[in-house]
Amino acid sequence: MSQARFIEGSLFRHVTVMSLTSSVGLMAIFAVDFVDMIFISMLGKDELAAAIGYAGAILFFTTSFNIGVAIAAGALVAQALGAGDKERARQRASTALTVGFLFAAIFALAVWLSLDALVDLIGARGVTHGLAVHYLAIIVPTLPVLLLGMAGGAILRAHGDARRAMMSTIMGGLVNAVLDPILIFGLDLELTGAALASAASRLAIAAFALAPVFRFHGGLSLPRPLQIFKDLPPISAIAFPAILTQLATPVGQAWVTRSMAEFGEDAVAGMAVVARMSPLAFATIFALSGAIGPIVGQNYGAGRFDRVRGSLREALLFTALVVGLAALVLFLLREPIARLFEAEGMALTLIYLFCGPLALAFFFNGVLFVSNAFFNNLGRPFYSTWINWGRHTLGTIPFVWLGGAYLGAPGVLIGQAAGGVVFGVLALLLVRRVMKDVEIHHEEPKGPSLFQRQARQVTLFFSRR
Repeated sequence: MSQARFIEGSLFRHVTVMSLTSSVGLMAIFAVDFVDMIFISMLGKDELAAAIGYAGAILFFTTSFNIGVAIAAGALVAQALGAGDKERARQRASTALTVGFLFAAIFALAVWLSLDALVDLIGARGVTHGLAVHYLAIIVPTLPVLLLGMAGGAILRAHGDARRAMMSTIMGGLVNAVLDPILIFGLDLELTGAALASAASRLAIAAFALAPVFRFHGGLSLPRPLQIFKDLPPISAIAFPAILTQLATPVGQAWVTRSMAEFGEDAVAGMAVVARMSPLAFATIFALSGAIGPIVGQNYGAGRFDRVRGSLREALLFTALVVGLAALVLFLLREPIARLFEAEGMALTLIYLFCGPLALAFFFNGVLFVSNAFFNNLGRPFYSTWINWGRHTLGTIPFVWLGGAYLGAPGVLIGQAAGGVVFGVLALLLVRRVMKDVEIHHEEPKGPSLFQRQARQVTLFFSRR
C-alpha cells in the first residue's frame, strides 16, 4: 500500500496537482450530462430534452448520498495513512464501500418505487412525466455502482493517486460519448439509449476506480461485523453532515431562479447562460473540496499541524490565482460568449456582468469549498453543513431580495455574490478557529468524541459476547 505522500514536499505543488487533476475528472462528469443533452436535442423532440431536465433534478439528490460517503471514505483513509496505519486505512476503505453500497441499494430501491410521485412533485406532466420516469427507472438502480466509483475515486485521492482517480471519470465520459450515438441513433432507442449509455458509464467509472485500489494500494479486506460497528460511527459522523451539505445548494439556487423569473424570460435566459458557464470556467474551484481533503487529512493524521496551516495558505493562494485567470479569460471572451448564445437585452447585461466584476467574487466560493475540506478532515463536518445552509439561506434570500428590489435583475446576481462574500469570510474565520482548537487539544482523527465513545461501547459489548 502506498505511503502518505502529502506529509512531505511542496504544499503548493500538492494543491495544484490534486486540484487540476480533480477538475479534469469533474469536467468529464459534466461532459456526460452535456453529451446526453446534445444527442437528445438532435432528435428534435422537446419532450425528450425536458424529460432529461426533470430527471436531472432527482438524480442530483440521489447523488448527494454518494458524495457524502465518498467524502467520509477519503477523509478517514487519508487520516489513517497520515498516522502511518496502512491496515486501518484498508479496513476503513473496505467498510465505507461495503456499508455505502448496501445503504445506496436500499436508498435506490426506495427512490425507484417512488418515481411517479417524485417526478410529479418537481412539476413534470403528461408525456414528459412518463418519459422522465422511464429514464430514471433505468438509471436509478445503478446508484450503488456509482457509489463504488465515487468512493473508489476518493480513496485513490486519499492515497495521492489523483491521476488514476481522474482517469476513472474520464473513461466513464468516453464510454457515454461512444455509446450515445450507437444506442440513440444506431439502434433507434432514443431516450432509452441515453439512459443505458449513462448506466454503462457508471459501471465504467466504478471499474476504473476500484481496479487501481486492488492493483496499487493493497486492495480491500472483507469487513467483519465487529469491524463494521467500529468504523461505522466515524464514517457516519462525516457522511451524514456531508449529505446535508450537498442538499443546501439547490435550495439557494431555486430561490435565485424564482427571484430572477420576476424580471422576465430574458433575465432567466441570461441567468441560465451564467449557470452553464460557471462550472466550466471554475471547474478547478469546484474540485477544491475533494482535492484539498487528502492533503489536510494526511497531515492531520501525522500530527503535522504546521503543514495543516500551510495547506490553508497555499489553497487560498491557488484559489486567488485560478479565479483571477478565469475572470480575465471571461472578460476577454465576453463578446464571443454573448454572440454564441445570441444574447440580447437583459440576457446580454447579465452575461457581461458575470464576465466582469462578479467573476472575481467567485474567490469567496472557493474559500467555502476549501473550508468544507478542512471541516470534513479535521473532525468538524457539521460546521460545513451549517456554513453551506447558512450561505444558501441567510446568505442568499435577503441579499437577493434586496439586490432585486433596488437594482433589478442584475441585483439578483449581485446579491447572490454578496452573500457569498459574507459567508466566505465567516467560513475562513471559523476554519482558523478550528485549526487552533484541534492543534491545542491534539485530537485523534477518528471523528467527534460522541461517536468515539459509542464505537468503543459497541466494541466492548461484542467482545464480551
